[in-house]
Amino acid sequence: MLFQVLAINIKIMENKVAEIKVSYFNNTSEKIKITGSLKAFQVLLGSWNIDTLELQEEFKILMLNYANEVLGVYNLSKGGVSGTVVDIKLLFAVALKCHASNIIIAHNHPSGTLIPSESDKTITAKIKKASELLDIKLIDHLIVTKEGYYSFSEFGLLS
Repeated sequence: MLFQVLAINIKIMENKVAEIKVSYFNNTSEKIKITGSLKAFQVLLGSWNIDTLELQEEFKILMLNYANEVLGVYNLSKGGVSGTVVDIKLLFAVALKCHASNIIIAHNHPSGTLIPSESDKTITAKIKKASELLDIKLIDHLIVTKEGYYSFSEFGLLS
């Protein structure tokens, strides 16, 4: 699934303010509906390179419309073997520009463990709080490994 979120062209003219142009492009006509965490895991896993899933941590956003149909997947960050940076402002800038009504966030654990760390719980709480202010529903946070996934929603960590 090809998904291009943001193309910004800035043209600075002499003695004028910069003109910013934002465009949105989604070349898929097929709508994939997310019906639960397993379906979200399957869609997200398709956006990962299986050969590097255990190499370095990555953080992704699955953006959905109001009917939970996939708008696209955005690769927010790629880090090291034990962490990656999650810029909440950038996360929501992308979600807002895509007109996402709902989001599912996900990251992999190169170690293969499916147990959320304290920092996983902390960033999830911050994202949930911001999502409520912006009226974008955080449906789930998945930890992804080759062996399976952990769903914050299924374990009651998003209530």
